[in-house]
Amino acid sequence: MSKLYLVPTPIGNMEDITLRAIRVLKEVDVILAEDTRTSGNLLRHLEISKPMTAFHIRNEHQVVEHIADRIEAGETMALVTDAGTPAISDPGFLLVRECVKRSIAVECLPGATAFVPALVNSGLPAEKFIFEGFLPHKKGRQTKLKAIADYPYTTILYESPFRLVKTLQQLAEVCGPKRHVSVARELTKIYEENARGTLEEVIAYFGKKEVKGEIVIVLEGADESSNPEEIEEE
Repeated sequence: MSKLYLVPTPIGNMEDITLRAIRVLKEVDVILAEDTRTSGNLLRHLEISKPMTAFHIRNEHQVVEHIADRIEAGETMALVTDAGTPAISDPGFLLVRECVKRSIAVECLPGATAFVPALVNSGLPAEKFIFEGFLPHKKGRQTKLKAIADYPYTTILYESPFRLVKTLQQLAEVCGPKRHVSVARELTKIYEENARGTLEEVIAYFGKKEVKGEIVIVLEGADESSNPEEIEEE
């Protein structure tokens, strides 16, 4: 039976892919890739040769119905993004919605997602949390920041290394400099780093160095208990 598989891929360390994900990638007819060059590198590493079709944020609105038509006609496809689980701050939602609408089978495999290890490793409460993904760059940014300041639970953000310090400074303005935060950088990679402390401490730490890599910010909720204020590095 034709089906759409959502297949998580490593966020850095190539070992972080499941045996099941490898099997599915070998068995499907077509792999939908956010960037065929990036996914091509992974497939070569896994010694998998399959046809790939580009499916990314710039073309998903135009091709989603065509892709669903092909699955309906009998093809089995796997959707992968450059890193992590499809549809988490990446393309995928529109295609899943279209497949669900048409009663096409959809199966999501468990696997790598950047915010989960960042949250669990933060030392902040993880039983309830709010995932915001990337903040708006301009319109609505201040409104969103003020809302985040009042969230009662741990809040998770994705951020570019180029905007990290600015975003932390803006969070300090609305949350206060003593709110606790954990910043995870380059998760699963050789230079993985986790910096924890108050907003003012973490701002001072990253303000003194060149920041590179993928960033996850985990912010203490407004009603959460206090943690030790000294910054910790790993």
